[in-house]
Amino acid sequence: MRAVVVREFGGIDKAALGDMPKPELTPDGVLLDVHAASVNFVDLVVMGGTYQFSPKLPYIPGKLPVGIVAAVGTDVKDVKPGDRVLAMAEQGAFAEQVMAPAKQCVPLPAALPFTEAAAMALIYDTAYFALKERGRIQPGESVLILGATGGVGLAAIQLAKAMGGKMLAAVASKSKEDIVHAAGADEIIDLSAPDLRESLRAQVYEKVGKGGVDIIIDMLGGDPFDAAVRALGWNGRLVIIGFASGRVPSLKMNYVLVKNIEVSGMQISDYRKRRPADMQACFRQIFEWHANGKLKPLPTTVYPLEQFAAAMHAIQDRTVRGRVVLTMRT
Repeated sequence: MRAVVVREFGGIDKAALGDMPKPELTPDGVLLDVHAASVNFVDLVVMGGTYQFSPKLPYIPGKLPVGIVAAVGTDVKDVKPGDRVLAMAEQGAFAEQVMAPAKQCVPLPAALPFTEAAAMALIYDTAYFALKERGRIQPGESVLILGATGGVGLAAIQLAKAMGGKMLAAVASKSKEDIVHAAGADEIIDLSAPDLRESLRAQVYEKVGKGGVDIIIDMLGGDPFDAAVRALGWNGRLVIIGFASGRVPSLKMNYVLVKNIEVSGMQISDYRKRRPADMQACFRQIFEWHANGKLKPLPTTVYPLEQFAAAMHAIQDRTVRGRVVLTMRT
């Protein structure tokens, strides 16, 4: 089968389109004919060999493919050939077929196109758990998103609105303000303003009052993190998802103590491994909100599998607005 193959950790140039054996079907597994899969920043990190865990080489990158079930193992009862599903696979999505445990397969609504489902995968579930479980968002609470123009940020804006929150989207470029407004952001926080340490808090206070924000969802780390912590209100919740700025920040614990701040991390792959039933419930809710019109399709650029390198460069170079999806079949 055709697949993107990584035989050596490094940059995008270390991956190539090649031929790989079809996955072997296990008794509890589902063999999926992949139709689409999103390309994400985490794919580049894993390919670079700097992720929390590294796959055994050679490997096929890509997470959470969507497609049609081709075959099921002898022990599988709840999934059948012909079903449209999202497979919560940690790797192997950039290929014509992938195998995943049946308990890791989520039924797709019949009206949801594969490319749109792939664009939602990995980001909406990440944002959902960050907001609902780690952030414990309540209706009427304010949420500041650092990294709002990225996939998880845009998903978090929409989900927080669906959960009754007030959204403050932090953006580094005025040229991208329209994309966060389209996602439903109530207010814009300008990360390009001079003296970010002071200006970020001043902007937040202007939007929500001197009580500060209730929740911060951070994908950036670095200077935006340092500044945003000062805008977090008493009893606020700080949820850390990543460090796209390149610097892992630190936090003085006396500040956490004085303001009753709660700090938590959010690694979505752990939920897929440890609590697949909760992931199933998460996606059911997301798909229900989508069907009811509470979630809007994100801007999506689609590439065929043969152009995987161009798709990855679009993510790496930040030249794309919204999501990037690979399609494996016409």
